Amino acid sequence: QVQLVESGGGLVQAGGSLRLSCEISGTTFSARAIAWYRQEEPEKRRELVANIAAVGKTTYGTFVEGRFTISRDNSKNTVYLQMNSLKPEATAVYYCRTLHYWGRGTQVTVSS
Repeated sequence: QVQLVESGGGLVQAGGSLRLSCEISGTTFSARAIAWYRQEEPEKRRELVANIAAVGKTTYGTFVEGRFTISRDNSKNTVYLQMNSLKPEATAVYYCRTLHYWGRGTQVTVSS
């Protein structure tokens, strides 16, 4: 059974930083592309924040503007999302995804 567990969310002031983590079990982690998504409101669609391929190639949503970095540690079956210079509009639930599996999300709140 594939499980994804996100952590690292919280409340931060605008301009601050957070590092999210997603630990994945039940699959061959090193062979998987993994992505972070976010959802601002339950009725809104989830949007791609960043993706990292098995070989390490990364892609980002256009709104990231160089402020976020996705990385992976295959020895720990964990993918990270370093978020810097956070803006209030980054407030959302952040989800980790691989294949068709999703984690439960971690809340990020950025105060102005």
